[in-house]
Amino acid sequence: MTIAIEALKVEKRYGALQALAGVSLAVEQGEFFGLLGPNGAGKTTLISIIAGLARASSGEVRVMGADVVADYRRARRMLGVVPQELVFDPFFSVRETLRIQSGYFGLRNNDAWIDEVMHYLDLTAKADANMRTLSGGMKRRVLVAQALVHRPPVIVLDEPTAGVDVGLRQALWQFIRRLNGDGHTIVLTTHYLEEAEMLCDRIAMLKAGRIVALDSTRNLLETLSGVVLRIRLDRNALPEGLAAELVGVEDGRYTLRLRDYNALEQVLHRIRETGAAIKELELEPPDLEDVFLRVMEKH
Repeated sequence: MTIAIEALKVEKRYGALQALAGVSLAVEQGEFFGLLGPNGAGKTTLISIIAGLARASSGEVRVMGADVVADYRRARRMLGVVPQELVFDPFFSVRETLRIQSGYFGLRNNDAWIDEVMHYLDLTAKADANMRTLSGGMKRRVLVAQALVHRPPVIVLDEPTAGVDVGLRQALWQFIRRLNGDGHTIVLTTHYLEEAEMLCDRIAMLKAGRIVALDSTRNLLETLSGVVLRIRLDRNALPEGLAAELVGVEDGRYTLRLRDYNALEQVLHRIRETGAAIKELELEPPDLEDVFLRVMEKH
């Protein structure tokens, strides 16, 4: 399998601050890869190094085999990045902005692809509108279009749906899924963990500049998440021995956090032993938010 992005022992220091502390990872071509972490974990720093906007203090980064320092021209041609910030030139229309972006990569007569990108991002009606007249959500759509205008095999989305409406979010993910299905590698950073859980094949979690978890989404959910059980009994007391799992009581309903489904059977067995009857029972399946919180607490 071809490696789309490879980072080897990447460190980045800003004076006494170490933003990245030996990050190593490999993203395979065609993957939908999630990069998660709290604010200040080093996600944007790593993306900046991959994109050639910052230089690592030590270590190596390659995009589709091209070193981002020694072979920076090819590395940047292989990559499209959607930044967090709404950066735009206020003097051009949407179409002009995308044509100029095409020119940066030496592309002429690129209007057919520009029209297709604008169509899928619902920008066609704004093609001749000046950038400064657009709403924040529309400007973010243009940033996505700019990242895609040279058809890069690797696309990095840094908080692409921050502050945008539900309609744009759904349209964007539909388009990005299509690109991923066509073979494009997608790297996503987001604070919307339900997006990462739904979209990403594998996930790396960063904290304080280090990778603290790296596995498939399925494995993370199965091995690190728990099960939340909400239960109401025919009596006002929980059986002895279950206090360690209890996380809350509200209106006579007990909420227990269990490590897995085997623990659920043990809880139900204990309730049956006491002769209590279950009046209500609700299960919440494992989710990525629970995994994320557990990983961050552990480290």
